[in-house]
Amino acid sequence: MFHGTRAPGALEVSTLVRDLGSMIDAARAQVAVAANVTLTMLYWQIGHRVRTEVLHEERAEYGGQIVVDVGRQLEARYGRGFGEKNLRRMVQFAAVFADARIVATLSRQLGWSHFIDLIPIKDRLKREFYSEMCRIERWSVRVLRQKIDSMVFERTALSKKPESPHPPGAHRST
Repeated sequence: MFHGTRAPGALEVSTLVRDLGSMIDAARAQVAVAANVTLTMLYWQIGHRVRTEVLHEERAEYGGQIVVDVGRQLEARYGRGFGEKNLRRMVQFAAVFADARIVATLSRQLGWSHFIDLIPIKDRLKREFYSEMCRIERWSVRVLRQKIDSMVFERTALSKKPESPHPPGAHRST
């Protein structure tokens, strides 16, 4: 027995376990990113196809019933995530984020839940601001919601607004 000393190879084993654990963690992270990109692009493609082929880029009434029927059948086959409500969300997604290349780039850092929170933002510049901040600063969905709720975009825009040469209430001399 070894008293007060380490068994031979114990240091090598702990180093090996740490290194292998790092490899496993990195591989899992890569798989998660790949899965997110694949699912996000799938949702965009579904939304784009329904929007262009069924709704003809409008909110057609007959197309609405097709979305209901398709959603029902997809939900029965693939689960709740493909029901009518989510199909409509996918259509909105493809309408709001019209460029598949931008979606592909953003989806490497943003999850579907990020996009769900970005879709309702009507102002394109505001939506782009939040999506870029999520990408650059790696905001979680919770942080994104906090930033939207605390009106970071508006406060940032106000802080960068140039000073008016004539303050409010001041009269210009002629």
